[in-house]
Amino acid sequence: MRPFALASASQFRPGPPPSLKSREWAIDYNEIKELGGKTSNRRSAQQTETARFWLMVGPQAYHPLARQMVLERHLSLIDSARFMALFALALTDAYIAAFDAKYHYNFWRPVTAIRNGDLNDNPATALDATWQPLDNTPMHPEYPCAHCILSGAARVVLESLGQPMPELSLTSPTAPGMTHHWSTLDEFTTEVANARIWAGFHYRFSTRVGTTLGRQVGQHVTNKMMQPVSRTAQR
Repeated sequence: MRPFALASASQFRPGPPPSLKSREWAIDYNEIKELGGKTSNRRSAQQTETARFWLMVGPQAYHPLARQMVLERHLSLIDSARFMALFALALTDAYIAAFDAKYHYNFWRPVTAIRNGDLNDNPATALDATWQPLDNTPMHPEYPCAHCILSGAARVVLESLGQPMPELSLTSPTAPGMTHHWSTLDEFTTEVANARIWAGFHYRFSTRVGTTLGRQVGQHVTNKMMQPVSRTAQR
């Protein structure tokens, strides 16, 4: 799909994931092996709830935050339309950038890596042939974390309305009865990243790279698209 604002889907494509022989790979492999497994006894009840909360996907996971900002800032009709359009553009281009990187690197998900931990020439990654994540693994490559890219892009567009930031909240169809609140957008993006580790879907390095990529896309959209037109230019 052709991006709306990016020059190409690969404009902000990140570098590759770490070497399978590296210490970083071993650390992040073992973190998700311990915390992201379906029967993990290292993951707390709160972490499990958060992981399930962020199993939701699509506009329901982000657009309510933008609508809350519109109401909080008492935006005019035209400013509301511009802001919501920027938000949608940023998230759409973030999706495109995410899948460009995913299929460029085609990196294995934890469910595959952990069941084949003896194949990466790294003695610090013991295999577990029966390991399962908390929920069903999404059916596309792992690197980088798409939810993290979306949250990073959303954060930048939300920040474009200035400070102070109001408390934001969301409910989730995948965690009925639960409402999550954030007083800062850093808390929000951190929760999304942690949730994908606790669900057994993404490695720590993938969440860091994903959040950074999302912020790059969001910044590009807010800097380049739908800029105010001067009255002289209008005439």
